[in-house]
Amino acid sequence: MTAAFQNTRDFARQLDAKDPLRAFRDRFHLPAGPDGQPGVYCCGNSLGLMPKAARAAVEAEFQSWEEHAVEGHFHGVAPWMHYHELLTDATARLVGAKPVEVVVMNSLTVNLHLLLISFYRPAGRRYKVLMEGGAFPSDQYALESQVKLHGYAPDDAIVELVPRLGEHTLRTADIEAKIQELGEELAVVILGGVNYYTGQAFDMPAITRAGHAVGATVGFDLAHAAGNLLLHLHDWDVDFACWCSYKYLNSGPGGTSGVFVHERFANSPELPRLAGWWGHDPSDRFQMKKGFRPMAGAAGWQLSNAQIFPMAIHRAALALVDEAGGMEALRRKSEPLTGYLEFVLREAGLPAEVLEIITPTDPTQRGCQLSLLVHRQGRALFDFLAERGIMADWREPNVIRLAPVPLYNSFEDVWRIGQAVAQWAEVLTLASAN
Repeated sequence: MTAAFQNTRDFARQLDAKDPLRAFRDRFHLPAGPDGQPGVYCCGNSLGLMPKAARAAVEAEFQSWEEHAVEGHFHGVAPWMHYHELLTDATARLVGAKPVEVVVMNSLTVNLHLLLISFYRPAGRRYKVLMEGGAFPSDQYALESQVKLHGYAPDDAIVELVPRLGEHTLRTADIEAKIQELGEELAVVILGGVNYYTGQAFDMPAITRAGHAVGATVGFDLAHAAGNLLLHLHDWDVDFACWCSYKYLNSGPGGTSGVFVHERFANSPELPRLAGWWGHDPSDRFQMKKGFRPMAGAAGWQLSNAQIFPMAIHRAALALVDEAGGMEALRRKSEPLTGYLEFVLREAGLPAEVLEIITPTDPTQRGCQLSLLVHRQGRALFDFLAERGIMADWREPNVIRLAPVPLYNSFEDVWRIGQAVAQWAEVLTLASAN
């Protein structure tokens, strides 16, 4: 594909003209650049853009609240009593699951804790947790507190995976080898589906097989994978997973979270969990009896009433994914879109000692995001891009993350990024000459 790319605006516009998803760009509110002209938003890996349907979706629930008050739980177009069920089928399609295996509730780290209560069950020699080194801090803090909850020292119980010397990403073979090495000591493997810093997508089916082979439970934080990668959680035999909805799923800041629990646990009331009223069997929920009886499947991990307003936004956002043709269609655009970004960045002419792309080149090992390790004047380059209307993401100490999202980014957006980086290369050349 790279050999066929051309670094021209006309070529980028030709690709956009052939893009079957091009009309979806107009379904989002795009921020303007400093000059008031349309900017290039490549920060969907941090916060997705606002769907134009979001405001009407929330307004509909305001209307229901206004008209029905508490009876909105049972009356109106979408009664709140069963609102979470309106999200189930679309969520199952999104992550490759059966409807009984998913539920939308709470926020991401809350859900991670709830799942770890159930699936991190250390006993005897089997107490260790395997995670990626440098995972997103929420995951680090959650696991530190979970192992402490069971009386273990984090430095002993948590094993971190780090790349080989001189490399930036993890090799699947090294992950599998570490799992085998830990063997009967390993209680749970918990990795991000995509590493937030490097943009590496992990081989989740291979990791799951390796973990199960030694008797460990395997789960994933899919914050950077849901809405980004094609997922088959049920077929991969993943035990549990959770994700947020505000990145690639465009469901608003602090948006609601999704949970996956494999079908094999659907009818396991004996599995330890933190219980709440909304997860109780609905057939007698309103009898207010003692004795928790969980709903079947992932829904049995619910604690409290549905968060109607964020769920309304999420429902509208999920509808866009389905309308676009699902994750298969998004990935068909995403792979060449990210490939074109890699191409124009390399065409910009910055040597590796100045700018290094640390995200894997193989499309199967990455999603939308490319992470640029800028060895000189990284923050200055970030500011240079921002001045030209390109909104990226800065991560200390010197990484710029760019994520062209297939629902609303264009090939011309990507070309503009390449042109800006090429201009920066000229600035550096002139500075060196002087």
